[in-house]
Amino acid sequence: MKRTRTFEDVLAQIERRIAEDGLTAGDRLPAERRLAEQLGVSRSSVREAMRVLETLGVVSSQVGRGPDAGAVLIARPDSAMTGLLRLHLGLATLELREVIETRHMIEQWAATRAAAGRAAATRAAAGRDGAATPSAGHAGTEALAAALAGMDAARTAEEFVEHDTAFHCALADASGNRLVSAVMRSLRDTMRKFSVEAVERLGDTAILRAGHVRILAAIEAGDPAEAAAAVSEHLADAYPELFTH
Repeated sequence: MKRTRTFEDVLAQIERRIAEDGLTAGDRLPAERRLAEQLGVSRSSVREAMRVLETLGVVSSQVGRGPDAGAVLIARPDSAMTGLLRLHLGLATLELREVIETRHMIEQWAATRAAAGRAAATRAAAGRDGAATPSAGHAGTEALAAALAGMDAARTAEEFVEHDTAFHCALADASGNRLVSAVMRSLRDTMRKFSVEAVERLGDTAILRAGHVRILAAIEAGDPAEAAAAVSEHLADAYPELFTH
């Protein structure tokens, strides 16, 4: 529950500063360390919340020290964004079926779009169709590969699931759709809970790792159909009670 309260506290802090301090686009928010101290939460929790704000185009993260530290406000959050960031507060009561069905829809679409973008970028690079399509820039797979490497190095089920969850959030990011990314991150804690249960039930992460490898390979090959199939079969392996092969 701590992570949920952290998310709400970070959002409330930002909203108060915008309202009370009259912040506008271009103004800087407190540095990560200072914000964590003010809220009494970990820096990693603040970092995760700020990542969502950046995904939604509310802030732009800046690397620096002293007066140059802290994210820069680039847009005032509206009620729609606020509601989305607080969506996670109502997710604790979701059933496994609801979470997996939602993930299935989102991740199949995201994988298909990422693979299509990679294919378009490959064609453009080869000079066969002139210029890349708008989705081509969203087909980066570095975060997916990093999460997969983290799974390989994991020593416990909890560590594996941490990187597993990062993989699936990165898959949403690869679609290039900020709303899809934000929804997946709102589902993050619920995903983690069910993922730990799945790993414990299977007793072996090999089949799950193989599914991640297949998804990544399909995206890198620019094969949308294979990417969608890989997502479906991966979730079916993890939650066989909800799928039939």
